[in-house]
Amino acid sequence: MTTLERHLGLGRAIIVGLAAMIGAGVFYVWAPAAAAAGTGLLIGLVIAGVIASLNALSSAQLAMAYPVSGGAYAFGRATLSPWWGFAAGWLFLAGKTASAGAIALIAGSYLWPEQSRAVAVAAVVVLGAVNMAGIRTTAGVSAAIVFTVLGGLLVVFAAIGFGGSLSGASLDLSTMTDAGWYGILQSAGLLFFCFAGYARMATLGEEVRAPRHTLPRAIITALGITLVIYAVIGVLCVTILGPAVLATSASPLADVLGGDEPWTGLARVVAAIACLGSLVGILAGLSRTGLAMARERDLPGPLSRISERTHAPILAEATFGLAAIAGILLLDPARLVGFSACAVLVYYAIAHLSALRQRPADRWLPRVIQYAGVAGCLLLAVTLPWQGVLAAAAWLAVGLFARAVRLARAR
Repeated sequence: MTTLERHLGLGRAIIVGLAAMIGAGVFYVWAPAAAAAGTGLLIGLVIAGVIASLNALSSAQLAMAYPVSGGAYAFGRATLSPWWGFAAGWLFLAGKTASAGAIALIAGSYLWPEQSRAVAVAAVVVLGAVNMAGIRTTAGVSAAIVFTVLGGLLVVFAAIGFGGSLSGASLDLSTMTDAGWYGILQSAGLLFFCFAGYARMATLGEEVRAPRHTLPRAIITALGITLVIYAVIGVLCVTILGPAVLATSASPLADVLGGDEPWTGLARVVAAIACLGSLVGILAGLSRTGLAMARERDLPGPLSRISERTHAPILAEATFGLAAIAGILLLDPARLVGFSACAVLVYYAIAHLSALRQRPADRWLPRVIQYAGVAGCLLLAVTLPWQGVLAAAAWLAVGLFARAVRLARAR
């Protein structure tokens, strides 16, 4: 069996997107962003949000015309060429596998810091098994996680408001550009790591009911809710902790609460649960992109196998789960985040190019959206820490070379 079934409606599609976006970014990425830009991370957050919105719009336009698994891999093949599609898929697989490893490690550091890698590996194994049980199980677990996290965040916000944390809050607008625009753009690239979950809905396009109606609404709604939540948390972290303290914080939202129990304990639990929500969505997106690439023989054919019982790509799920575990055992979250952000930004640049090449009948966005999106994605990608940029470029070169060798042998 090689065809997925359409089980997701609008509500479940939004939940899958929210689970992917309201995750590790809320509880981790503020510290490296503050180290790069100080107070200017708030400008970086706006830039990241604008670029994420542009990406979401182009993804929605593409998903309406090509409601199949694979996201920009499928879009690139359909509108540009198989080479462009391969580049997008290859970068997505690497970037999101790195994201999965980073998010699992962050969850482990919240749940059991002394054994964070063991916890991270266990999380990937358990959530991979959840995804193997089928997309309805994935959506059900995602729903439970999203509502738990949103409820927990509301309690945390109430504790901040009524607990006195806001009494010392301050924001010096004159320091917003002290780190320079390079630092601000770098913070934007790191903060973009938070928003990339809407790609999950596009990669699940083959499992959504009435995709031309459902996908654009799900993508835009989920991103809009996430933007509001991140804006609130970003302002709280900067104004209450200050950029210097925030840059060294291991758990920013818990530190905003001033170390008062039981609220900091609640913040840690919510953080861990949110990370698990991101992880389940990322693993699902990886397996669907791997499935799409295997169908076209850009990856080994067996990865396209779909379980007749659960209607899930179980072999692809297992394969990318093992790859994420390798990242967990070998690398630290900071390295994984930089590499992931760079790879995914280039992936979205290819998505914008794909949207530019769509037939007029399939377009409903002005072309300026795509031009701005390509420029913004590439600008943020090259301002990320050089190690991540170099690693992403090397990974892409290896993939393109391997594909060229395979095609030459086939001829």
